[in-house]
Amino acid sequence: MQSSRSPANSTMSAPYITSIDLMRGLVMVLMALDHVRGFFTDADFSSTDLARTTPAIFLTRWITNLCAPVFVFLAGTSAYLSASRGMRRSQLAKRLLLRGLWLVFLELTVVRFAWFFNLDYSLMDLQVIWALGWSMIALAALVYLPLWAIAGFGIGMILTHNLLDGIRLEDFQAASGSLTWKGWLLSALHIPHFPVVYPLIPWIGVMAAGYAFGPLMLLPSKARIKAVLECGVILVAGFLILRALNIYGDPDSWVVQETSVFTLLSFLNTTKYPPSLLYLLMTLGLMLLLISAFEWWHEAHGPHGGAGRFLITFGRVPLFFYLIHLYFIHGLALLIAFAMGADISSFMTSSWEFPPWWGFSLPVVYLVWVIVTAVLYPICRRFAALKSRRRGSWWTPYI
Repeated sequence: MQSSRSPANSTMSAPYITSIDLMRGLVMVLMALDHVRGFFTDADFSSTDLARTTPAIFLTRWITNLCAPVFVFLAGTSAYLSASRGMRRSQLAKRLLLRGLWLVFLELTVVRFAWFFNLDYSLMDLQVIWALGWSMIALAALVYLPLWAIAGFGIGMILTHNLLDGIRLEDFQAASGSLTWKGWLLSALHIPHFPVVYPLIPWIGVMAAGYAFGPLMLLPSKARIKAVLECGVILVAGFLILRALNIYGDPDSWVVQETSVFTLLSFLNTTKYPPSLLYLLMTLGLMLLLISAFEWWHEAHGPHGGAGRFLITFGRVPLFFYLIHLYFIHGLALLIAFAMGADISSFMTSSWEFPPWWGFSLPVVYLVWVIVTAVLYPICRRFAALKSRRRGSWWTPYI
């Protein structure tokens, strides 16, 4: 008879693993860079358009590709680690369900307003918080399965979802041109289409894989470093081999460009919406290599120094940081535009139709990013201290 205890339960209590907060904090800061770029850049083209971009602009966008996969994967891992502290399956499922519903609500209200500063719901983008919320809801059901089944489900979805790439939304349109219910379902699950920017496949699989990864983080330190490093090497090697072959894993093949630098950029330019197999191998592999490096550093040199503590602070309050950084960046852009004499109504529309003269060079974008993180750090540090003091309060899992 299967125990009602979570499969994550072990005879030992789960240790607090700083490297997870450090990794999460790093991608929170990188995410802020991406959002500052979105509001402040003077580039009027896609940063991944190889016909117009520069290596600096491309790589500024590329490094932020880490963010969403790390958020979703580590949310699954954190759920496993929470369960390993003695939580029953039903308790874990309830927490995941409620937190997932809460995140969906936030995406539709607080997050949506932060992006657009208006209540015109004729246009909206359902993004990473949306995907996180629904993935948690799905994981709330999956936790009743054996761990091997959860791992198989998650890895299987990641490996196979690109088989759906040949399906087109145009094949699911009514005579009027609008999508049929099957088309809307497909757009919610796999093909980005208004209003869903983050379809749920394969994000649900990424969170399930993160949950199944949890036992590795409970290994003794040296064994954990070795296991995480090996997983990272396997994923990166898989990316390099499959990408080089150009046969499966991404709808867009890489092509030789006029220079070797741009050929490399083409090789790295994988599909994010929805995240292709190669995109996930590339980003999750890099994440695992970084986590193993953080673990090794902690093992060899003790607690992390100032830079590490800086990132860990953000990593301990990720949702709080996500919410306030959107309002701060958008508000800062609006205030600067107002000071420059712009019609600020263009910064409060659902279409983001900024004045044609608006925007700054990449060095200024980086300067604004540094200012944003510096201003928000003490706020996040105080909130992290508050959460620590109120540990166990009903509200702490929800923000």
